Amino acid sequence: MDGRKQSAGGATNLSLQPNYSCRKVQEALEHLASIDLIDLCNEAKVEHCRATRDLRSCGCSVQSVLSSCGHASLCEECCQRCDVCPICRVNIPKTGNRLSLRLYYECIEAGLISKRYDDRVQEKDGEKQITADVKRLYLLFDVAMENNLLSLICHYITDVCMDESAVSSDPVVALLLDEVVVKDWCKRTFKNIVAELQPIYNLNVKEMKERSNALLKFTARLGCILTVLEVLESSFKGSLSAQLHDINHLQETILKTKQHIEMMIWYTRHQYLENLNRHDSFSSWRTDVRERISMAVKRAWPAPIGTSTPDGEILFILDALSNLDKQQEDTPDRDYELEIASLQKDEGLSLSRAKFEGLVGSYPFQNLRSAIDILFLYGSSDLVLAKQAIFLYYLFDRLWKIPDDKWRFSVDDFSATFNIARHSILESFTFYLLDDHSDEALQEACRLLPEIAGPTTHPKVAQTLLERQNPDTALMVLRWSGSDSGPDLVSLNEAVTAVRVRVECGLLIEAFMYQRSICTKAKKAKATHELSDAFNGLNNDSEGEVNWLEILVSEICLLCMRRKLVDRIIGLPWNLDEEKHLHKCLLDYALEEPFTNGSLLVVFYLQRYRYVEAYQVDQKLQNLEENFISNKIVDDDVINRMRTTQHWRAGLVNKGIHLLPEVEEEKVKSGQMTELSPTKTDINVLNPNPDLIDSSNLAPSYVNSSVILQMDVENPSPPKSNFGGLTNYGTPVSHGNKFGDMERGMSMLKSISKNFKVDDIITLSTPLKEFNRGSSKVQKNKSLQVDQNEFSNRLSRFGRDADVEASANLMDMTWSNKDERLPAQTNMNGGPRWRSDDEDQPSADTLTGGASFNSPSTGLRRSRRLRNRK
Repeated sequence: MDGRKQSAGGATNLSLQPNYSCRKVQEALEHLASIDLIDLCNEAKVEHCRATRDLRSCGCSVQSVLSSCGHASLCEECCQRCDVCPICRVNIPKTGNRLSLRLYYECIEAGLISKRYDDRVQEKDGEKQITADVKRLYLLFDVAMENNLLSLICHYITDVCMDESAVSSDPVVALLLDEVVVKDWCKRTFKNIVAELQPIYNLNVKEMKERSNALLKFTARLGCILTVLEVLESSFKGSLSAQLHDINHLQETILKTKQHIEMMIWYTRHQYLENLNRHDSFSSWRTDVRERISMAVKRAWPAPIGTSTPDGEILFILDALSNLDKQQEDTPDRDYELEIASLQKDEGLSLSRAKFEGLVGSYPFQNLRSAIDILFLYGSSDLVLAKQAIFLYYLFDRLWKIPDDKWRFSVDDFSATFNIARHSILESFTFYLLDDHSDEALQEACRLLPEIAGPTTHPKVAQTLLERQNPDTALMVLRWSGSDSGPDLVSLNEAVTAVRVRVECGLLIEAFMYQRSICTKAKKAKATHELSDAFNGLNNDSEGEVNWLEILVSEICLLCMRRKLVDRIIGLPWNLDEEKHLHKCLLDYALEEPFTNGSLLVVFYLQRYRYVEAYQVDQKLQNLEENFISNKIVDDDVINRMRTTQHWRAGLVNKGIHLLPEVEEEKVKSGQMTELSPTKTDINVLNPNPDLIDSSNLAPSYVNSSVILQMDVENPSPPKSNFGGLTNYGTPVSHGNKFGDMERGMSMLKSISKNFKVDDIITLSTPLKEFNRGSSKVQKNKSLQVDQNEFSNRLSRFGRDADVEASANLMDMTWSNKDERLPAQTNMNGGPRWRSDDEDQPSADTLTGGASFNSPSTGLRRSRRLRNRK
């Protein structure tokens, strides 16, 4: 009786096992384990008797080998009448055991190979004979794999197939010595396993659970095949043959099948989860997912200027599924890959639909079995960790809000079965909570983030928190990820998110310093050809570092425009490259709203004693404003306020031009000096590294007010600059008649005090640093304190009253009339701030790279003189 049943495909049925205590079984396995591997192909070859009978060859199938020489050359009948071996002519002993059973037939007698393969009839068809020889070798490999003799197959590849001296003139033996035979055995064995899996997968969950031992043995078999393929792959290493590609694709398919079986084993232990679902129905679940997508689209921030839309989907789950789709596109369909589709319960319909429509449209999965089939039979096997994370996301989406005691232990078992760390489980849970648009889910996510935030945190976490109006938590995530302080360069989209978070938290100086450090890293990466297009995320072909600089500076500028904080950023120490983009951004948006931004750009140049450029900007603004008024886009009240602002701005510019040498003043007014070219006092020339802030660059930026207010009554010359006697890009400073006499200076101060409310100018021109520090230089001067919003509102309320009031609720960054400092914790989200600009704020020495910086003290002294004169 046959000791083992075989399936139609040739694979061994796992329900029956040979009797390993039987002596025949032990001897057969010992023979197989000790055989010389070069003789294994001889054992697999079908041999026919070579004795001569009646002038012709006997031709009977040879089942035994001669004990004297080991050749399988004579059948049992001919051995009795022959004296020598027909091959080697060695004498055959007359007495004793003249024959011993061949290994193949010995395995059949021991029950290791089914007797249905006991083909002892002579095969006359040559083609069938070759097929029979290969099949016999396959069956010997099967016996080795089933009995923990996998090393025999591996050594057969390395010691026989890869041995260049192992050759034969016999075409059958030459075929058996080729490694292609081993690859075909792997492919045949895999197909047989799939054939046996199909009826098991078609059972219900309870019946499938009873066959869990068979599933475990199938995973062990697939693991053995993968080991053989790895050894076989080494024989093709370094080549580009089609055989190597075929081996790689076969490995991929087998590994996916193995991962799927492992998931099915876990599924049979927790089939009760099919009856747990917090959603009322599958259609309501799909509606909920569509609502999440809609809410995410509405709250999403626009892509930065000059970049394409950020890669990836809106939700975490859609982003993860799209990554699986991208991997699948690179995998060509093969016969054995198409076979695994039959392992699905719906006969591959879900998998086919996922291939044509994409995985993104498959979520939510209809049930647990469908989720396992689609995830683990689709996409690359290398993404098994991502697939497990997606499956956990699906479980949380399905089971959250159901009492934990009904399902939590299943998640714990999933973690233990697949060695998933608690951090990864919480991460999947957090991703789901951030996708859920409810406030309860957001609060739960914020509670979990301190535990999981770290260097491996997904960059989309901070972006999502920002979009959900929780910038403080987003800042915490960025702090703990360390992406802004490490040596590695982040992507452009991540850099933009980091800038946005800092600005939304009110950390303008930190946002400014962050963009400078990131642009420096990008510049170095570009110089070493390490900055790829994927890091840039750009639409154009311009240089990477220039685009990074323009995008980040413009982002800061635009955010401050939205928050009505332009008066704070104009006091930052921008270098010339940054200043170019700041100028462009403010002027471009002055075209759409020529009320505030353009006027503050004029103040920007007045702060830096660059009166000619302030004059040029003012002239452009006047032309734009006149065109705006002539078109009568707004009512008369707005036009009147615009005229008033225009008059005030022109007065500031004229007083600044009046401080120039008389020759230059005449040239500017006559239009002869239209453009200024930077001379040797250009910051980039004075400082060979423009990315580092030097004290000489900070002098025009960090002054207490404009130069108009800093003129001494007794000494009408402007304050001394660190530019070594040069102002306005090389204009010589004269202490004589070029600046007029004392009466000229006094008349200017009186005119400014009368017409332009000097105190308001201080509000605009005081740098951001002094706002953060709560500067006493201005606060102690009671004569210079005015209504905190007066001048800012005059510049910004032309048809924008509602916007100003709304922005005041979001971020109150104005001056305080009190002598105490501004509170350190500014609350924008109803909760405590993680940090403020007062905390860990860099000093002037830090900004200047260690250079000393002495703030002018003449502003306070002169303000006191003005007060005393009054």
